[in-house]
Amino acid sequence: MLPVAEIHSTASISPTKLELVGPWMARQRWYAAKGRAPVLRKLWSWRLDDPSGDVGIETLLVVDEGGPEQVVYQVPLTYRGAPLEGGQHALVGTMEHSVLGSRWVYDGTHDPVYAAQLLALVLGQVTPQAGSASDTAEPAVVPTRHPSWTTQTTLTASRVLSGEQSNTSIIFDCLDESGAAKPLICKVFRTLQAGENPDVVVQGALAEAGSLRVPGMVGAVAATWPSVDGEGSDLGHLAFAQEFFPGTEDAWRVALRAIAADEDFSDRARELGAATAEVHSRLAEVMPTEPVTAEAVATTVAGMRGRYAAAASEVPGLAEHEQRIAAVFDRAADASWPALQRIHGDYHLGQVLQVNGRGWVLLDFEGEPLRPLSERTRPDLAVRDVAGMLRSFDYAGGSWEQAHPGQDARAWVDAAQRAFLEGYAAQSGRDPREDAVLLTAFQLDKALYEVVYEARNRPTWLTIPTTAVVRLLDDARKDLP
Repeated sequence: MLPVAEIHSTASISPTKLELVGPWMARQRWYAAKGRAPVLRKLWSWRLDDPSGDVGIETLLVVDEGGPEQVVYQVPLTYRGAPLEGGQHALVGTMEHSVLGSRWVYDGTHDPVYAAQLLALVLGQVTPQAGSASDTAEPAVVPTRHPSWTTQTTLTASRVLSGEQSNTSIIFDCLDESGAAKPLICKVFRTLQAGENPDVVVQGALAEAGSLRVPGMVGAVAATWPSVDGEGSDLGHLAFAQEFFPGTEDAWRVALRAIAADEDFSDRARELGAATAEVHSRLAEVMPTEPVTAEAVATTVAGMRGRYAAAASEVPGLAEHEQRIAAVFDRAADASWPALQRIHGDYHLGQVLQVNGRGWVLLDFEGEPLRPLSERTRPDLAVRDVAGMLRSFDYAGGSWEQAHPGQDARAWVDAAQRAFLEGYAAQSGRDPREDAVLLTAFQLDKALYEVVYEARNRPTWLTIPTTAVVRLLDDARKDLP
């Protein structure tokens, strides 16, 4: 039986947890409101028990009320009576506890004790504990081991994946029952929204169907927490774990290396198109589809027009193309639309891995991070993913041109895009170019989304999407009868 962490409900601490977490949170890459200090209110908390009884493990759910919209964050913390060796980079701060004395507080994702207990929770080996009462299970936290994951897993070490923006992923070095390496990765969602996370649901459905185009699914943790308005509660996912492929490269890096070597990418792009069509077909089999309605068309096209308005506010020069952009979206509204289905939602070269023995493997089914979760969980058009990948090939070429002024990667881009569409058509039985009006509209929509992102975050790359907008409009004019 695990030692039970005693909660000293009458103890005082200085500084308070929120006073400690606020300034630290403002420096984290996953904190959405850059440039201002969080205004935090605690919503809820829950705990895990340390097998040794030495480390306190608590997950805080806090709401930042300092901006125009309230945002809920997940903050796992560990509390130690002495510094964690090698953990200075993850230190949130120190506090004085009236019963326990000095406590060193760490970002739990970097603490091996938290990591080990989180994996044990996902695997159904430990029980989540209440945040406000000792020796009390927390039924609001629900771990679910995925039915397709039958491997016996032994953890040997953990570390945090570097470079992430919106979440924190912990890599688990594990062994299977034969003693062979079987590394896993667990994504801890930092920003929480009510609703099932599509990364868990969509990828989980593919894994359960036996698809090798996604990593094996280990399990997930969901929870019900108080809503920010104090009226009712919200249900959502906190974390999920899956198979990890160390030493593999994403398609973005593979593509950039091919451009640098002046190497034809057509075969790999064709295989990627086929893999994409395979995933779309499987999703249409294992998840609900919907016939398109006039309301769905109107909602989707209204979103496109809204992204144009946002892009034009960032880059006023786009206004000279307003009539042509509107015409592209008008034609899309009048086109024949296929059935709606679940898709990837934020599909680009960085979301695909080249895995030995498996070919292309798709990752990160969360959808576009700037879209509300309610939108990202709705069935959509598969052409959105196709358009996203076509735009990503253009970005690969554009980024190469940015780094090598005077050099032209357009021929490489055109060949890769053409091969991708050929591979998709061969696998699916329908060429996306047969729906040229929709394909152009969704590419244009994605390019306008990119304009907003680059204008706000990376203005030196802004010419990549703005040039694409003009090129797509010119191509659309050629396609007119």
